[in-house]
Amino acid sequence: VLYTWHVSLSIGSSVTIRGKPAISFSKNPEMQVDFHTGTDENSDVAFHFQVYFGISVKINNRQNGSWNCDVASSGMPFVDGQPFELHISVLQNEYQVTVNGQKYYSLAHRLPPQSVKFVQVWRDVSLSSVCVCRGM
Repeated sequence: VLYTWHVSLSIGSSVTIRGKPAISFSKNPEMQVDFHTGTDENSDVAFHFQVYFGISVKINNRQNGSWNCDVASSGMPFVDGQPFELHISVLQNEYQVTVNGQKYYSLAHRLPPQSVKFVQVWRDVSLSSVCVCRGM
């Protein structure tokens, strides 16, 4: 399943994604959230958040067509079969990620957040809502 929203992000903006894994963790589901800087899927990615449900989370970005080093975490705030709220805040120096109200991850800006043109959410996830709140 692929969900795409055209956006314009700035410092103070946030993206909130509510949903749940579409299949059991035993079947190795994934979720991917990408903040693209261009108008197609091959563009650079200012923020890449990939969940291997039940296993790990990786955060990264793609610059000039190449992926940088992953920021990996073994912390798993997502629960098999349970709904989640993923909140990504665009702060002055980093993206800050909370899951169900708890801060779990951050990624320093490697590309300016103002360069983001669309947000993409896909893989094995069933979404109930997505909210893009603009900053001041």
